[in-house]
Amino acid sequence: MDQMKKKLMPLINMRPDMSIDASASYKVTDGGTLNLLSRSCGEYNINQLGLQKKSSAGGDDKDDKERTYQCASNEMCVFGAIGWGASSVVRKAIHIPTHRILALKKINVFEKEKRQQLLNEIRTLCEAPMAKGLVEFYGAFYSPDSGQISIALEYMDGGSLADIVRNKKFIPEPILSVITRKVLQGLQFLHGVRHLVHRDIKPANLLINLIGEPKITDFGISAGLDNSIAMCATFVGTVTYMSPERINNECYSYPADIWSLGLALLECGTGEFPYNASKGPVNLMLQVMYDPSPAPPADRFSCEFRSFVEACLRKDADTRPTAEQLLQHPFIKKYENADVDLAGFVHSVFDPTERLKDLSDMLTVHYYMLFDGPDSLWHHMKTFYRQNSTFSFANQTVCGLDQVFTTLTDIRNMLAGERAEERLVHVVENLQCCAYSKRGIVIRVSGAFVLGSHFIPTSDGIQVEGLLASPSLDVQSRQMGTFSEQFVMEPAEQQGSFFISKQELYIQQ
Repeated sequence: MDQMKKKLMPLINMRPDMSIDASASYKVTDGGTLNLLSRSCGEYNINQLGLQKKSSAGGDDKDDKERTYQCASNEMCVFGAIGWGASSVVRKAIHIPTHRILALKKINVFEKEKRQQLLNEIRTLCEAPMAKGLVEFYGAFYSPDSGQISIALEYMDGGSLADIVRNKKFIPEPILSVITRKVLQGLQFLHGVRHLVHRDIKPANLLINLIGEPKITDFGISAGLDNSIAMCATFVGTVTYMSPERINNECYSYPADIWSLGLALLECGTGEFPYNASKGPVNLMLQVMYDPSPAPPADRFSCEFRSFVEACLRKDADTRPTAEQLLQHPFIKKYENADVDLAGFVHSVFDPTERLKDLSDMLTVHYYMLFDGPDSLWHHMKTFYRQNSTFSFANQTVCGLDQVFTTLTDIRNMLAGERAEERLVHVVENLQCCAYSKRGIVIRVSGAFVLGSHFIPTSDGIQVEGLLASPSLDVQSRQMGTFSEQFVMEPAEQQGSFFISKQELYIQQ
């Protein structure tokens, strides 16, 4: 009994959670701008138009300079939720000016713990907006009515490694090697350049897109260190993937992330979490501290993979290799020049038909909300086209974004009528889609025109923030005409963006 009490003592006498900066504060100006301030993260001004990172007084750090991200709330078409966390909800959205699909992470700023996590995340993303191996940051905005801050992030359409394991049962070793190399590049940046410990590396926080790019996300509990040998003294993160030194209430540093990475890779490779987590967190912590570190089965995995995991899961944090050193490990080098089709693997995991349907729903709603939307946003329709785009209507075909936009504007003005009560808007009744070329999509739409003030989706499967679907709408009695339209949409230069390369419109009275 005394021996068991001794083992449990570090768990009972844990330090209080020091991840919350006691100085973290906020205030809202009369103009609706939110000012966030903390010693550890700096000062940020956020309003409905975007985010401004203030530079520190007298700061010499080149990464501490003032930054501005224009990301307005009224320029977002927001769809349904794709994930929930303890402190946030993530929704899909389309940024109207760039026609880019992104992930919008919404966090309530009035709860103190969430506020500090928000500051941590914004700080990390602002300092690494396009770092290799980390999700890309597009900006943030504040909504005074809800008290929420929305962080605009790259939409990783392949999901997380946890999603892949649920579908595929495990991830093959060559695929895992390529994924690990990219994740290590992200950790190398966090540790070596930004001096940050992520503190929550796990399969659910390792995302991948359909072009085969793995990236780290969720920096809400990351901790900044002054230099490469500094230590943290806080107890936050997912207990399941915590290193022995963290569970033992010791100071810790970058090796804690390496331990978590090793556990995550072992879970992805075998399809099972390597410890018995069914008997509660305390029992799990005792296993981590006192049982031998788990290892990949020798009959299923190469010696290179087993060596890599063994190095990550060394109990002594000082003996674990750094992210930079692990990039030179034989497990990484073994498949570095091999023809590993990571994108093909990700595509094989999920139902392509469902993905196409989801994409066509979002792009269709985006197009018609822009067409039937306010005049202040109409000019963004022009950037939906390119110089070689074509538009066919009334037995005529025009080419080029200027001519297409001019023709669309004429049609829009005709449908708007001379008075507001005469305005005709689209009601989409049928939608079909199919794949086009490598990553494009063909969308066929048919529906009716009715008198109204905005676009009306009739499918109750499409969730659009601020817009109610009307599945029971009696279109037949209200229609003033019908239309059918076909779009060919292709990936644009920016990841997640699309443009219309070919469009055909038919209108009947």
